[in-house]
Amino acid sequence: MDATTIVRRAVLAVAALNLGYFGIEFAVALAIGSVSLFADSVDFLEDASVNILIALALRWSAPRRALLGKVLALILLAPAVAGLWTAGEKFFTPIVPAPLPLTVTGLGALIVNLGCALILARVRDHQGSLTRAAFLSARNDAFANIAIIAVGLVTAFVWPSIWPDLIVGVGIALVNADAAREVWEAAHEEQKTAKA
Repeated sequence: MDATTIVRRAVLAVAALNLGYFGIEFAVALAIGSVSLFADSVDFLEDASVNILIALALRWSAPRRALLGKVLALILLAPAVAGLWTAGEKFFTPIVPAPLPLTVTGLGALIVNLGCALILARVRDHQGSLTRAAFLSARNDAFANIAIIAVGLVTAFVWPSIWPDLIVGVGIALVNADAAREVWEAAHEEQKTAKA
């Protein structure tokens, strides 16, 4: 089996996992009014889209893959914008999210994202910015899930307020924005190399 086939199988498996958990996390986020879960659920949908695009572009030329890398960087900004928008709305409906569903859903998301990160770690150096985008996204999501679990515990036992959820939701948005920047830079370097 060639490297392209291995990468394609990996990113399609990750896309399926992300799409499946998006539905779960989005439903819980809406039910309990959680900014952090909403931001993370949109990120699951974005990850599924990114991995599907990567699977389609694996046999493209280097310049076209670099261009897609820039498009993926822009797609990575979608969860950041959605998270910040939801955070702004939270000020008008300051309902504290239920800590138990928040924590359990965050734990489920962590398990899914760690699995995705392990799958992608094996192929992250193939196809340049494309697989780098997928790996960074899964890695950053695992960190975000740890923060969401902490929010649930803090909200339950220390500070029953909207603020822990709001702070982590904005933090997730900022991490996604930074990943978008990193992927954009990698794609830009690939474009320069392809033109040389």
